[in-house]
Amino acid sequence: MFNMIVPAFIVGGLICVVGQLLMDLTKPSFTPAHVLVSFVTGGAILGALGVYEPLIKLGGAGATIPLSGFGYTLAKGAIDAVGKRGIIGALSGGIEATAVGIAAAVFFGYLMSVTFNPKG
Repeated sequence: MFNMIVPAFIVGGLICVVGQLLMDLTKPSFTPAHVLVSFVTGGAILGALGVYEPLIKLGGAGATIPLSGFGYTLAKGAIDAVGKRGIIGALSGGIEATAVGIAAAVFFGYLMSVTFNPKG
């Protein structure tokens, strides 16, 4: 268990360090929204090139939980679906691969917004 937690912590931490450095070193032009888009796009590109897979094998959840892991899953789903269904798979595969995560985020976000009242 220890050999799974430490690599996940290191890989996930390094991904977060990259995001923090991007925001700190490029102020005020590079906002958190830019980091979000960059990480999802970067994860998709690295996944399509086959570079992100070894990072997932090394870091496990430390590589799949951040936004770059979402981009990787989108790309992998699209690539797998193209092999099964052709060009239509390119349009639907990424959405199918990430549907459970998106649905869970919407559901739990709604649940938290109904449960807790923000203090203004």
